[in-house]
Amino acid sequence: MMKKLKKYLLFLVCISLLTACKDEEFQIPTASQDLQNDLIKRSLGPNIVGGTIEFAYASGIIPEKGKLVSMSVEASIAGAAGTYMDNKTYTTNSSGADIGVAIGEPSVTTDKVTEVVFNTDVSATTLRYYYKIPEEARGKTVSFKFSAKASNGESVVYQTDAYEIRKMDMQLDLIAKDAANCFISIADMKTYDAAFAAANPGKIDLIYLYRALTNVTYAHSLVAPAADPMYMPSFTLPAGLTNNSKIVKAFTVRDQQLARLQYGVFVDDADLFAKDYVDAPNFAINMKAEGGIWVQTADGKYSAYIFVNSVNNTTKEMKISIKRLALK
Repeated sequence: MMKKLKKYLLFLVCISLLTACKDEEFQIPTASQDLQNDLIKRSLGPNIVGGTIEFAYASGIIPEKGKLVSMSVEASIAGAAGTYMDNKTYTTNSSGADIGVAIGEPSVTTDKVTEVVFNTDVSATTLRYYYKIPEEARGKTVSFKFSAKASNGESVVYQTDAYEIRKMDMQLDLIAKDAANCFISIADMKTYDAAFAAANPGKIDLIYLYRALTNVTYAHSLVAPAADPMYMPSFTLPAGLTNNSKIVKAFTVRDQQLARLQYGVFVDDADLFAKDYVDAPNFAINMKAEGGIWVQTADGKYSAYIFVNSVNNTTKEMKISIKRLALK
């Protein structure tokens, strides 16, 4: 009797589960009768002066009700030269490349507003907007108001959050060349030759050298002018160069904005501000591509991160990219 009861209870449980798991009938969503819009931010990482914030703005209306007339963006701070809204809509081909088709006039920017006026019959599309970050936005926040208009008189608005613009600066793809432009200035974020270094010794924070030595692995190295001469073999230091920069090697800080590779790592203002240089040496020998160094200038004015994009033994060159924060 007990076995029969257990089997009956198990049967009821199974029937209950089957009933609970029955799929609900699918219903096609009803399209909204109103003009719609949506937005995604495509760019990643800290927003830096001179860099670009990129958005994709979409809007649509059912064809029976009208067509799109225009799309526009108003920035809270006017963008720098190079701010625009792309007048093309994009599809991706079988090779993964974006294929653009113009559906409007080239965008026109007036002060804070950038607008594309459509010249084709389109009821739904997505356009890309590129905001070039101006100097006026440094250390502030910027927000954007996207809007679209339809031929039936409807309009729609999408207001973004406020995005923080960092205080740091960034410089990409500087070439340091041994026995030529081997003198690096963090203040200027440039490389210089010996003549400039001798005339402006206070600007030089690092020296790049390449040496193929037999007794030590030296190769591509970055050294402060005040370093022991043993770290600058066969090199004549111009008179007056005395800056004692502090250097910390970094092997895994592959900043995506400096590397332009998909590492998903970003050096931010807070990293540069909080970096500890206590007991840091003044040299970094045998540097490798995709490695880097943290640097604090001798006067304590700047903290920087230098990423090594590439090295070349034949031409005795190093390509570097820099993020730099003024501490004072």
